[in-house]
Amino acid sequence: MVAAGLVAGAGTGTAATTATATTTGSPYCGITWGSATKSAGTLRTAPLVDVRTGRHDCYDRVVLEFAGPVNGYTISYGETWTEGEGLPLSPYTAGGELLRVSLQAPAYDAHVGTVPWRVGEHTANVLRHRTLRDVVFAGSFEGYTTLAVGVRARLPFRVFVLAGPGTHSRIVLDVAHQWQQ
Repeated sequence: MVAAGLVAGAGTGTAATTATATTTGSPYCGITWGSATKSAGTLRTAPLVDVRTGRHDCYDRVVLEFAGPVNGYTISYGETWTEGEGLPLSPYTAGGELLRVSLQAPAYDAHVGTVPWRVGEHTANVLRHRTLRDVVFAGSFEGYTTLAVGVRARLPFRVFVLAGPGTHSRIVLDVAHQWQQ
């Protein structure tokens, strides 16, 4: 696997230097996800109700749970701004790179918040995670919710949707620990 154009930098992923990974190793844990933007689904009304993280052998995980069916997201490396004010979150989010998580679902129901965080607050404990450094709530406006996920470096990631538990649904973001063996 070649990770051509892999950006080596801090903060927002806009670094002056670019490094290219060599092809000497095989894919780490068989991971071939890449680091390009991932996007799918449509706007839904089921609100975000929980954000949690998990540690796995080959990747770290962020789980976004909704009170109903949700399948819309766009996730990419780059700066993340707060909803409404447009404040950049890179100075307030730990990690060498940011994943901008834009969900096509609100974090409110009938104008009442469905999550306990305010804009700029940290949503999950990432202590002892190998890749995750932070998860910060950026707000929710007009049916869209944004979070900044701080990671150690620009690494491969995947996104998928799971049904359940019950009538709930989850959008899952996995970020690999490294590019290759």
